[in-house]
Amino acid sequence: MNAIQTYRLSGIALPTDAVGMLHEIGEHFIEHSEVLRSDDAVMLKSETVTADIRLRDGRLLIDLACPSEDALQMSRNMIAEHLFYFAGEDPFELSWSEPPPRTPLSNIHHVEVVSAEDVTPHMRRVKFSCADVSPFIGGDMHVRLLVPPKGRTPIWPGLRDDGRVDWPEGEDALLVRVYTIRKVDVERRELWVDFFQHPAPGVLTPGADFARDAMPGDRLALLGPGGGDLPVAQDMLLVGDESALPAIARIAAEVPEGTRMRAIIEVEDEAEEQPLPSAGTLDVSWLHRKSYPASATGMLSDAAKAAIASIDAETFVWVACEKDDVRLLRGVLKERGHDRRRMYVAWYWERRQG
Repeated sequence: MNAIQTYRLSGIALPTDAVGMLHEIGEHFIEHSEVLRSDDAVMLKSETVTADIRLRDGRLLIDLACPSEDALQMSRNMIAEHLFYFAGEDPFELSWSEPPPRTPLSNIHHVEVVSAEDVTPHMRRVKFSCADVSPFIGGDMHVRLLVPPKGRTPIWPGLRDDGRVDWPEGEDALLVRVYTIRKVDVERRELWVDFFQHPAPGVLTPGADFARDAMPGDRLALLGPGGGDLPVAQDMLLVGDESALPAIARIAAEVPEGTRMRAIIEVEDEAEEQPLPSAGTLDVSWLHRKSYPASATGMLSDAAKAAIASIDAETFVWVACEKDDVRLLRGVLKERGHDRRRMYVAWYWERRQG
């Protein structure tokens, strides 16, 4: 019997605050993988990667083990992007035992617009043809949309020496936005993405603008999938606004028979409601901003707090909406002591003040 081959890579990170960064790693990834923690080490384990990160003399020593070369390179990129994000404006260095390959990213998928249509007055669906839709079946729901500048030959990203994505710049810069794969149509080899058309004047919406102007034959790329796993649980509470509606709809559509779900979804008005077919049972409460009193605030988070108070410890809580609401609800779940392995709480957009 042949042993399963394991691909390995090591790295060294030099952060300003190694202890703080190690803590940040442990706190962040607990929602995305199994996390084993000690005072001077964090181990992340999933189906595609085991990452052992250890504190030594003010440095972080990183050892990655993956079942394939592609998984190894994607894991390197995932770790690198997060570490630089955690470092913020502080000086930070990251090096690897072997440089990234000078090849296109393995998880770039070239797609072509098939059609675009309005699902509701403020939700537009673009369907893309894709030669291989298998990576998008089950698992992660999110992708990065990569739109090249019109009239130029696309320059697609590779990897920098530190493992981060090397994005083209200047006249070759891509429009990059994160979206949810609303549906995978295996028979037609199509991917559906829903784009919220923000009605507020003065709000920059380049992704929505792309969807508004998309024409059959337009060519672009998707990077991923990554992040936003399809939850697996007998009972679920789903909370979100329009930005989360495509993900909620896909979760409802793909759960097995017998799954029980309650959803609280905030939209502008009744015209923005969508049918949410499911093999499970789904009880939906639609909240309409248009009907709120002029001084009302926190209507979605208040409804979510009341729902959280009524669930048991086995219920999976899935929340995606505005950043402040997410922080509040994450605090409610933490105070309640809800198992972090039974929740997904992420902010999909941020309300700008002033």
